[in-house]
Amino acid sequence: MATGARVVGVTALVLVLGLGGYVAADAYDVVPGFVTLDPVPPEAAPFPSAPGAVDAPEVTPALGELDAEAPEPATDPVATLVDKLASDSRLGENGATGVVVADQLTGEVIAERRSTTPREPASTAKLVTAVAALGTLDSSTTLTTSVVRGSGDEVVLVGGGDMMLAPDAGDAAVVNGRAGLGDLARAAAKQLRLVGLTKVTLRVDDTLFTGPRTSPGWDEGDLNLGYVAPVTALAVKIAATKDGVPYPPRYPDPTIAAAKVFAQRLAEAGIQVTGDPSRGTAPAGATVLATVSSAPLPELVHFFLEDSDNTITEVVSRVVALDQQLPASFEGGTQAVLRAVTRLGVDTKDAVLADASGLAEGSQLTPATLLDLVELVVDPEHPELRSIAAGMPIGGLTGTLGDRYLTSDARGLVRAKTGSLSGVKGLAGTLVDDNGRQLVFVVLVKHEKETGPFGPRQAIDEFVTNLHACSCTS
Repeated sequence: MATGARVVGVTALVLVLGLGGYVAADAYDVVPGFVTLDPVPPEAAPFPSAPGAVDAPEVTPALGELDAEAPEPATDPVATLVDKLASDSRLGENGATGVVVADQLTGEVIAERRSTTPREPASTAKLVTAVAALGTLDSSTTLTTSVVRGSGDEVVLVGGGDMMLAPDAGDAAVVNGRAGLGDLARAAAKQLRLVGLTKVTLRVDDTLFTGPRTSPGWDEGDLNLGYVAPVTALAVKIAATKDGVPYPPRYPDPTIAAAKVFAQRLAEAGIQVTGDPSRGTAPAGATVLATVSSAPLPELVHFFLEDSDNTITEVVSRVVALDQQLPASFEGGTQAVLRAVTRLGVDTKDAVLADASGLAEGSQLTPATLLDLVELVVDPEHPELRSIAAGMPIGGLTGTLGDRYLTSDARGLVRAKTGSLSGVKGLAGTLVDDNGRQLVFVVLVKHEKETGPFGPRQAIDEFVTNLHACSCTS
């Protein structure tokens, strides 16, 4: 018994000593436990409480609403201004003028001169493409450029219509350069490395657009001066060969130029490209490695209206054509945009488009057709078109009207699409008259080429300034 008691006692002593050692180790945070010699932490701060919701302050608009009770101009004084423009000596001896002025609220024509006679519209024709695009396509539409696997070691750069790709990283704050080839290359390179492919052959697929890349109606000088680029399914910065100039020289083959930039970005990302890029067609159902997307459609339309960009107008017309299952070509684009605006109620009976941008000779629109387009844009029943009004140049402030109306009282109160070709000048948009009434107007002038552009443009601007200043009530 003594021996047993002794064993039990020794065992108990060992347990006590062991427990004491563990408690000591726990106190010094050597082993896990609840005992510690660290100082007691301070009491936690109370959980912050969010301030209660409060009503937002009243928003003060920069411009007040137009007065619906403002008097509508009478016909005679407005007609006098129209006649004065038509007889202006700055248009030359053989100048031919078509004009129409209407009330925005009622849609009623106040005065007109040969408004149903077809005339060359120049860039006012871009309103057809703008209304067709935003009046029939989803506003979230973007143009997607992708990279897919081809056969063997091939990868294929596939154009989705974006001719404003950045050469490296895209910039979410701009339209021209929203999507970047560098971003696309780095994302594709990551996928290629995952499958152990570090050396590839590059093909580029631009078959989304069909037909000739330049219109037969474009003057060679317009191409040489950079007024337009060959229209392809992808390009870097509208195929510009220089930065920082309004009308840069353009690459004759924007697709291959873009593919070479992409190959360089792939090489920088660790993917060696063997040989030069060449055209090829992406296999059906090919594995997609990466994609980048352009700015949404309303921003593209705003861009080509404000800058009167011919190339991007042609691109957007092809997007409308594809939506109607027509060829994405000059012929398909012009057919599609005219069909689209006709369905929206625009009278296109005498309308002919040689291209979608108005650069090619041979287009014919009446001032009445352009009036229909502008009235749609400002119609509250068509909010999907409102960004066209926002995208049109503002007199003395933005776009192609930025250097006009600088000393006119109409500065900031004229929004209009300009048009200018050799021997042709046009302006179509809205203004606010002296009584606070919003008017819709269209002017198309054919003048002698020898007259030059400045006299006719000054005559049109003077007419618009006088119309703005007019208290033309009976």
